[in-house]
Amino acid sequence: MAAFRGTYTVLITPTTADGQSVDVPALRKLVNWQIEQGIHGLIPLGSTGEFLSLTPDERQMVIETCVDTAAKRVPVLIGTGAEWTDECVRLSREAQQMGADGVMVIPPFYSTPTDDELFEHYRRVGEAIDIPIMVYNNPATANVDLKPELVARLSRIDNCSYIKESTLEVTRVRDIIELCGDRMTVFAGILGYESFWLGAQGWVAVCSNLIPKWSARLFELVADERNMPEALALYRKILPLVRWVGGHRYVSASKAGLAMMGLPVGQPRAPRLPLPEADAKALRADLDRLGLLGSIVA
Repeated sequence: MAAFRGTYTVLITPTTADGQSVDVPALRKLVNWQIEQGIHGLIPLGSTGEFLSLTPDERQMVIETCVDTAAKRVPVLIGTGAEWTDECVRLSREAQQMGADGVMVIPPFYSTPTDDELFEHYRRVGEAIDIPIMVYNNPATANVDLKPELVARLSRIDNCSYIKESTLEVTRVRDIIELCGDRMTVFAGILGYESFWLGAQGWVAVCSNLIPKWSARLFELVADERNMPEALALYRKILPLVRWVGGHRYVSASKAGLAMMGLPVGQPRAPRLPLPEADAKALRADLDRLGLLGSIVA
């Protein structure tokens, strides 16, 4: 299996206008458009995909649609995080059986497990499946922090070979690489541009829901071409959208932006609220300035 590398979109989950169902045609169109735009990989059912707000049947529908539509053109990793280890194992096995290329696993997010408990959690998942695990460190939502020393320990689990590092401490990239060597490949979760220069081999991006071509190109300019002037210029260009989908607006702004660009994908599910009107007006202005309004066409 080829190594995972590049910019991977943590996909939103489109819903129908009434919010009651997953919009499968819209999801299929989104996946095709992402790949046509040059994205390097896709991760459905992450935080941006509202994985905790979907029924089991809806989860399977999302997996089946994404895997079948991608058709091995790019890797598809499925978010399989759960509070109960046995459930995480079940979801990860399900993803593998349905054709996923890997899984992304956030730690249990309520019980605040110890380092030993976290190791045991990932060990059991790793022993249950044969596809790679991307460990997902997001202390702001998981309530535990997978620090570099623990990541080094997790890297000893055979298929725990990737990490999405979602803190604002970019030096984590340096430290994980130093401690793990080639046993763990780092993907940035927030600071993509900054992390590339320290050796991150990928970016699990939210902004690429809206700008897959530019998000993928940013990685290529740094990691492959080492072209700092052009990379910095592109980063500054897309920075307003990176900020729009940061923080608490990551779902609402992504969905609102896609609708403005020509692909209606519904509203976030409660308790999340739609993007406020004033914010929507400002987002529209930024998309217009970048020439993106109505840019997704049939």
